[in-house]
Amino acid sequence: MAANVQRYRAAVLGSPIAHSLSPVLHRAAYEQLGLTGWSYDRFEVDEAALPGFMKELGPEWAGLSLTMPLKRAVIPLLDEISETAASVETVNTVVFTEDGRRAGDNTDIPGMVAALRERGIEQVDSAAILGAGATASSALAALARICTGEIVVYVRSEARAAEMRQWGERLDVEVRTADWADAAQALRAPLVIATTPAGTTDALSSAVPERPATLFDVLYDPWPTELAARWSAYGGAVVSGLDLLVHQAVLQVEQMTGRGPAPVEVMRKAGEHALAGH
Repeated sequence: MAANVQRYRAAVLGSPIAHSLSPVLHRAAYEQLGLTGWSYDRFEVDEAALPGFMKELGPEWAGLSLTMPLKRAVIPLLDEISETAASVETVNTVVFTEDGRRAGDNTDIPGMVAALRERGIEQVDSAAILGAGATASSALAALARICTGEIVVYVRSEARAAEMRQWGERLDVEVRTADWADAAQALRAPLVIATTPAGTTDALSSAVPERPATLFDVLYDPWPTELAARWSAYGGAVVSGLDLLVHQAVLQVEQMTGRGPAPVEVMRKAGEHALAGH
């Protein structure tokens, strides 16, 4: 591939994809950065269709954002992946380099760290994670950077518990697993990261302590969740899924365009506006 080819196309892939906010965030960044020729689209692509889709991409492509169920399926199709992505075997960002290579990265992990840092949380001495899916493994990797003590993961099955303990060993963090039936205990941790689907933590809202610390709820629509609303009402700090989405997109924009810094506040406002319009 010629080094002087102009790259100006990017997109988010996944299934389902219709409600993705990524186009709103990336387009807002392009406009602010003066990248007038750039486009960012969304495509409904599942695991079976991914190899064919990637094969058809021309030299004008700069990068891809990936959501479920593609974050692991894409790895065999790449030339290289970053240490961060390898640490959890999850890629949410593909950048097409000038020499034609396809490089995978994970911006969810540093995005989580950046979203917490924005709220003044640089380090905690323990933490709790609700759930054990792909987002939970990224949360573990983020906590590996800021948590100095034990991380308790609340799960519904022993299989998921074993998986999270394995991730803990791999990431060199102290992980203890507990049964979901005891998840109310998680809410007393200095930092709680909720990684479960919509509605899953609603029943826990009545167990929020009188002086809660910090909740990072990775959902953003509908928002606030019952848990986040009760947490805020009790004076606790809440980091939302939109905060995560914005911070991981900031890193994607900078990697794909080679321009920066990406405009965090402009992107956040664009996301808030889009959500308010639902």
